[in-house]
Amino acid sequence: MASMNWQSAEVLAEIDQIILSQGYGCEVEIVPGDTMPTLTSMMEKGKPDVAPEAWVNAVRQPLEAAVREGRLHFAAQSLQDGGVEGWWIPKYVADANPGIKTIEDALKHPKLFPAPEDKSKGAVHNCPAGWNCQLTTGNAFRAWGAKEKGFLLVDTGSAAGLDGSIAKAYERQQGWLGYYWAPTSILGKYEMVKLDAGVPHDKAAWESCNAQPDCANPQKNDWARAEVYTVVTDRFQKAGGPAVRYLQQRSWGNDTVNGLLAWMTDNQADGKQGARHFLKTQPEVWANWVTPDVAAKVKAAVR
Repeated sequence: MASMNWQSAEVLAEIDQIILSQGYGCEVEIVPGDTMPTLTSMMEKGKPDVAPEAWVNAVRQPLEAAVREGRLHFAAQSLQDGGVEGWWIPKYVADANPGIKTIEDALKHPKLFPAPEDKSKGAVHNCPAGWNCQLTTGNAFRAWGAKEKGFLLVDTGSAAGLDGSIAKAYERQQGWLGYYWAPTSILGKYEMVKLDAGVPHDKAAWESCNAQPDCANPQKNDWARAEVYTVVTDRFQKAGGPAVRYLQQRSWGNDTVNGLLAWMTDNQADGKQGARHFLKTQPEVWANWVTPDVAAKVKAAVR
Protein backbone atom coordinates (compact mmCIF):
# COMPACT_ATOMS: atom_id res chain seq x y z
CA MET A 1 0.00 0.00 0.00
CA ALA A 2 1.40 3.38 -1.03
CA SER A 3 1.69 6.19 1.50
CA MET A 4 1.81 9.38 -0.57
CA ASN A 5 4.00 12.22 0.61
CA TRP A 6 1.29 14.60 1.83
CA GLN A 7 -0.56 14.61 5.14
CA SER A 8 -4.06 13.45 4.16
CA ALA A 9 -2.76 10.54 2.07
CA GLU A 10 -0.25 9.51 4.74
CA VAL A 11 -2.88 9.28 7.48
CA LEU A 12 -5.36 7.47 5.21
CA ALA A 13 -2.76 4.80 4.41
CA GLU A 14 -2.15 4.31 8.14
CA ILE A 15 -5.92 4.06 8.82
CA ASP A 16 -6.20 1.44 6.08
CA GLN A 17 -3.20 -0.42 7.50
CA ILE A 18 -4.78 -0.68 10.96
CA ILE A 19 -8.23 -1.67 9.70
CA LEU A 20 -6.93 -4.21 7.18
CA SER A 21 -4.43 -5.80 9.58
CA GLN A 22 -6.41 -5.68 12.82
CA GLY A 23 -9.90 -6.00 11.38
CA TYR A 24 -9.34 -8.37 8.47
CA GLY A 25 -6.10 -10.15 9.38
CA CYS A 26 -4.24 -8.93 6.30
CA GLU A 27 -0.47 -8.52 6.12
CA VAL A 28 0.03 -4.90 5.03
CA GLU A 29 3.29 -3.29 3.98
CA ILE A 30 3.31 0.48 3.56
CA VAL A 31 5.72 1.83 0.93
CA PRO A 32 6.56 5.47 0.12
CA GLY A 33 4.69 6.91 -2.85
CA ASP A 34 3.78 9.91 -4.96
CA THR A 35 1.07 10.33 -7.57
CA MET A 36 2.95 9.82 -10.84
CA PRO A 37 5.58 7.22 -9.82
CA THR A 38 3.14 5.13 -7.77
CA LEU A 39 0.42 4.95 -10.42
CA THR A 40 2.99 4.38 -13.18
CA SER A 41 4.45 1.48 -11.19
CA MET A 42 0.95 0.06 -10.60
CA MET A 43 0.18 0.29 -14.32
CA GLU A 44 3.49 -1.18 -15.52
CA LYS A 45 4.56 -3.55 -12.71
CA GLY A 46 1.32 -4.28 -10.85
CA LYS A 47 2.66 -2.99 -7.55
CA PRO A 48 2.03 -1.63 -5.03
CA ASP A 49 -1.44 -3.16 -4.74
CA VAL A 50 -3.23 -0.07 -3.46
CA ALA A 51 -2.97 3.71 -3.83
CA PRO A 52 -5.36 4.95 -1.11
CA GLU A 53 -5.51 8.58 -2.24
CA ALA A 54 -4.88 9.03 -5.97
CA TRP A 55 -5.55 12.49 -7.41
CA VAL A 56 -6.92 11.47 -10.76
CA ASN A 57 -6.76 14.76 -12.67
CA ALA A 58 -2.95 14.66 -12.85
CA VAL A 59 -2.85 11.24 -14.55
CA ARG A 60 -6.32 10.89 -16.02
CA GLN A 61 -5.50 9.64 -19.53
CA PRO A 62 -3.06 6.83 -18.71
CA LEU A 63 -5.03 5.84 -15.61
CA GLU A 64 -8.35 5.58 -17.44
CA ALA A 65 -6.62 3.59 -20.20
CA ALA A 66 -5.26 1.16 -17.57
CA VAL A 67 -8.76 0.83 -16.07
CA ARG A 68 -10.29 0.15 -19.50
CA GLU A 69 -7.67 -2.54 -20.10
CA GLY A 70 -8.41 -4.14 -16.70
CA ARG A 71 -4.92 -3.59 -15.26
CA LEU A 72 -6.19 -1.21 -12.57
CA HIS A 73 -9.55 -0.60 -10.88
CA PHE A 74 -11.17 2.31 -9.09
CA ALA A 75 -12.36 1.55 -5.57
CA ALA A 76 -14.03 4.21 -3.37
CA GLN A 77 -13.88 7.94 -3.96
CA SER A 78 -11.38 8.63 -1.16
CA LEU A 79 -12.47 12.23 -0.75
CA GLN A 80 -16.25 12.49 -1.13
CA ASP A 81 -15.99 16.23 -1.85
CA GLY A 82 -12.95 15.91 -4.09
CA GLY A 83 -9.97 18.22 -3.88
CA VAL A 84 -11.25 21.80 -3.77
CA GLU A 85 -9.48 25.01 -4.85
CA GLY A 86 -10.57 28.61 -5.08
CA TRP A 87 -10.89 31.90 -3.22
CA TRP A 88 -12.05 31.83 0.41
CA ILE A 89 -13.15 34.22 3.14
CA PRO A 90 -13.47 33.64 6.91
CA LYS A 91 -16.82 32.29 8.06
CA TYR A 92 -17.32 35.24 10.43
CA VAL A 93 -17.08 37.59 7.43
CA ALA A 94 -19.53 35.46 5.44
CA ASP A 95 -21.95 35.34 8.40
CA ALA A 96 -21.80 39.10 8.88
CA ASN A 97 -22.21 39.76 5.16
CA PRO A 98 -24.72 37.22 3.81
CA GLY A 99 -24.78 38.99 0.46
CA ILE A 100 -21.22 37.88 -0.27
CA LYS A 101 -21.56 34.54 -2.05
CA THR A 102 -19.32 34.90 -5.11
CA ILE A 103 -15.90 36.29 -6.02
CA GLU A 104 -17.72 39.15 -7.77
CA ASP A 105 -19.61 39.93 -4.54
CA ALA A 106 -16.43 40.04 -2.46
CA LEU A 107 -14.68 42.37 -4.91
CA LYS A 108 -17.43 44.96 -4.35
CA HIS A 109 -16.15 45.40 -0.78
CA PRO A 110 -12.41 46.21 -0.69
CA LYS A 111 -12.79 47.80 2.77
CA LEU A 112 -13.85 44.44 4.23
CA PHE A 113 -10.53 42.88 3.15
CA PRO A 114 -7.87 45.52 3.94
CA ALA A 115 -4.39 45.11 2.46
CA PRO A 116 -1.66 44.71 5.11
CA GLU A 117 0.47 47.61 3.80
CA ASP A 118 -2.27 49.91 2.49
CA LYS A 119 -5.58 49.91 4.37
CA SER A 120 -7.19 52.03 1.65
CA LYS A 121 -6.96 49.01 -0.66
CA GLY A 122 -8.41 45.53 -0.47
CA ALA A 123 -6.13 42.47 -0.59
CA VAL A 124 -6.25 39.20 -2.47
CA HIS A 125 -3.68 36.84 -0.94
CA ASN A 126 -1.70 34.87 -3.49
CA CYS A 127 0.13 31.55 -3.40
CA PRO A 128 3.90 31.32 -2.75
CA ALA A 129 6.24 31.94 -5.68
CA GLY A 130 6.82 28.89 -7.84
CA TRP A 131 3.49 27.22 -7.04
CA ASN A 132 1.11 26.69 -9.95
CA CYS A 133 -1.66 28.40 -7.95
CA GLN A 134 0.41 31.60 -7.99
CA LEU A 135 -0.17 31.73 -11.75
CA THR A 136 -3.85 30.82 -11.57
CA THR A 137 -4.56 33.29 -8.77
CA GLY A 138 -2.73 36.09 -10.57
CA ASN A 139 -4.67 35.37 -13.75
CA ALA A 140 -7.94 35.23 -11.81
CA PHE A 141 -7.08 38.58 -10.21
CA ARG A 142 -6.82 40.07 -13.70
CA ALA A 143 -9.84 38.19 -15.10
CA TRP A 144 -12.11 39.60 -12.39
CA GLY A 145 -10.63 43.11 -12.73
CA ALA A 146 -9.70 43.17 -9.04
CA LYS A 147 -7.13 45.96 -9.42
CA GLU A 148 -9.73 48.26 -10.97
CA LYS A 149 -12.06 47.42 -8.06
CA GLY A 150 -9.57 48.66 -5.47
CA PHE A 151 -7.58 45.51 -4.66
CA LEU A 152 -3.90 44.63 -4.46
CA LEU A 153 -2.50 41.15 -5.14
CA VAL A 154 -0.50 40.32 -2.01
CA ASP A 155 2.54 38.05 -2.25
CA THR A 156 2.50 35.79 0.84
CA GLY A 157 6.12 34.67 0.28
CA SER A 158 5.79 31.05 1.44
CA ALA A 159 3.34 28.39 2.55
CA ALA A 160 3.94 29.50 6.14
CA GLY A 161 3.29 33.10 5.10
CA LEU A 162 -0.01 32.18 3.46
CA ASP A 163 -1.12 30.16 6.49
CA GLY A 164 0.09 32.89 8.82
CA SER A 165 -1.98 35.53 7.03
CA ILE A 166 -5.15 33.49 7.71
CA ALA A 167 -4.18 32.87 11.35
CA LYS A 168 -3.47 36.59 11.87
CA ALA A 169 -6.80 37.61 10.35
CA TYR A 170 -8.62 35.14 12.60
CA GLU A 171 -6.83 36.31 15.74
CA ARG A 172 -7.86 39.89 14.96
CA GLN A 173 -11.25 38.95 13.48
CA GLN A 174 -10.34 40.88 10.33
CA GLY A 175 -11.30 40.32 6.74
CA TRP A 176 -9.23 37.98 4.56
CA LEU A 177 -9.64 37.08 0.89
CA GLY A 178 -7.41 34.79 -1.12
CA TYR A 179 -6.54 31.43 -2.59
CA TYR A 180 -6.59 28.20 -0.61
CA TRP A 181 -7.43 24.53 -1.10
CA ALA A 182 -8.95 21.59 0.78
CA PRO A 183 -8.48 19.24 2.50
CA THR A 184 -5.82 20.94 4.63
CA SER A 185 -5.06 21.40 8.31
CA ILE A 186 -5.45 25.19 8.16
CA LEU A 187 -9.10 24.82 7.11
CA GLY A 188 -9.62 22.42 9.98
CA LYS A 189 -8.30 25.01 12.40
CA TYR A 190 -9.90 28.13 10.88
CA GLU A 191 -13.40 27.90 9.42
CA MET A 192 -13.41 29.40 5.94
CA VAL A 193 -16.08 29.69 3.25
CA LYS A 194 -15.26 29.08 -0.40
CA LEU A 195 -16.64 31.74 -2.74
CA ASP A 196 -18.58 30.63 -5.80
CA ALA A 197 -16.75 31.56 -8.99
CA GLY A 198 -20.10 32.31 -10.63
CA VAL A 199 -18.90 30.62 -13.83
CA PRO A 200 -18.24 26.96 -14.74
CA HIS A 201 -14.83 25.38 -15.21
CA ASP A 202 -13.68 25.65 -18.83
CA LYS A 203 -10.91 23.06 -19.12
CA ALA A 204 -9.61 24.18 -22.52
CA ALA A 205 -9.42 27.87 -21.53
CA TRP A 206 -7.86 26.93 -18.20
CA GLU A 207 -5.08 24.88 -19.76
CA SER A 208 -4.41 27.28 -22.63
CA CYS A 209 -4.46 30.51 -20.59
CA ASN A 210 -5.52 30.56 -16.92
CA ALA A 211 -2.76 28.16 -15.85
CA GLN A 212 -0.09 29.75 -18.07
CA PRO A 213 2.47 32.44 -17.08
CA ASP A 214 1.96 34.37 -20.33
CA CYS A 215 -1.86 34.43 -20.34
CA ALA A 216 -2.54 37.70 -22.19
CA ASN A 217 -6.27 37.96 -21.63
CA PRO A 218 -7.49 35.66 -18.83
CA GLN A 219 -11.22 35.08 -18.58
CA LYS A 220 -13.25 34.25 -15.47
CA ASN A 221 -12.97 30.51 -14.93
CA ASP A 222 -13.72 28.23 -12.00
CA TRP A 223 -11.09 25.90 -10.56
CA ALA A 224 -11.61 22.24 -11.41
CA ARG A 225 -12.75 19.99 -8.60
CA ALA A 226 -10.13 17.26 -8.34
CA GLU A 227 -11.39 13.69 -8.33
CA VAL A 228 -9.63 11.65 -5.65
CA TYR A 229 -10.03 7.85 -5.71
CA THR A 230 -8.55 4.73 -4.21
CA VAL A 231 -6.95 2.70 -7.01
CA VAL A 232 -6.14 -1.02 -6.81
CA THR A 233 -4.37 -3.47 -9.10
CA ASP A 234 -6.16 -6.23 -10.95
CA ARG A 235 -4.30 -8.89 -8.92
CA PHE A 236 -5.50 -7.35 -5.67
CA GLN A 237 -9.04 -6.87 -6.98
CA LYS A 238 -9.24 -10.60 -7.72
CA ALA A 239 -7.46 -11.83 -4.57
CA GLY A 240 -8.41 -9.32 -1.90
CA GLY A 241 -11.89 -10.54 -0.92
CA PRO A 242 -13.35 -8.57 2.03
CA ALA A 243 -10.40 -6.15 1.93
CA VAL A 244 -11.49 -5.05 -1.55
CA ARG A 245 -15.05 -4.51 -0.36
CA TYR A 246 -13.72 -2.36 2.48
CA LEU A 247 -11.75 -0.18 0.05
CA GLN A 248 -14.85 0.15 -2.14
CA GLN A 249 -16.77 1.64 0.82
CA ARG A 250 -14.10 3.68 2.65
CA SER A 251 -14.70 7.36 1.89
CA TRP A 252 -14.65 10.52 3.99
CA GLY A 253 -15.54 14.19 3.69
CA ASN A 254 -13.19 17.17 3.63
CA ASP A 255 -14.54 18.54 6.94
CA THR A 256 -13.53 15.30 8.66
CA VAL A 257 -10.10 15.31 7.00
CA ASN A 258 -9.51 19.02 7.72
CA GLY A 259 -10.27 18.47 11.41
CA LEU A 260 -7.95 15.47 11.68
CA LEU A 261 -5.12 17.26 9.88
CA ALA A 262 -5.51 20.25 12.21
CA TRP A 263 -5.23 17.91 15.22
CA MET A 264 -2.12 16.31 13.72
CA THR A 265 -0.50 19.69 13.09
CA ASP A 266 -1.31 21.02 16.57
CA ASN A 267 0.03 17.84 18.18
CA GLN A 268 2.98 17.33 15.80
CA ALA A 269 1.53 13.90 15.11
CA ASP A 270 2.62 11.63 12.28
CA GLY A 271 0.31 9.48 10.17
CA LYS A 272 0.36 6.54 12.60
CA GLN A 273 -0.61 8.76 15.54
CA GLY A 274 -3.24 10.55 13.47
CA ALA A 275 -4.75 7.23 12.37
CA ARG A 276 -5.04 5.91 15.93
CA HIS A 277 -6.53 9.21 17.13
CA PHE A 278 -9.14 9.13 14.34
CA LEU A 279 -10.07 5.50 14.95
CA LYS A 280 -10.37 6.09 18.70
CA THR A 281 -12.39 9.31 18.54
CA GLN A 282 -14.57 9.06 15.41
CA PRO A 283 -16.09 5.57 15.16
CA GLU A 284 -19.30 7.21 13.93
CA VAL A 285 -17.40 7.99 10.69
CA TRP A 286 -15.42 4.81 10.06
CA ALA A 287 -17.60 2.07 11.57
CA ASN A 288 -19.90 2.35 8.54
CA TRP A 289 -17.01 1.27 6.32
CA VAL A 290 -16.84 -2.18 7.90
CA THR A 291 -19.00 -4.93 9.40
CA PRO A 292 -19.79 -4.82 13.16
CA ASP A 293 -17.40 -7.67 13.96
CA VAL A 294 -14.53 -5.93 12.13
CA ALA A 295 -15.36 -2.65 13.87
CA ALA A 296 -15.16 -4.42 17.25
CA LYS A 297 -11.70 -5.80 16.43
CA VAL A 298 -10.43 -2.39 15.33
CA LYS A 299 -11.81 -0.66 18.42
CA ALA A 300 -10.10 -3.24 20.63
CA ALA A 301 -6.80 -2.74 18.76
CA VAL A 302 -6.70 1.05 19.21
CA ARG A 303 -8.19 1.20 22.74
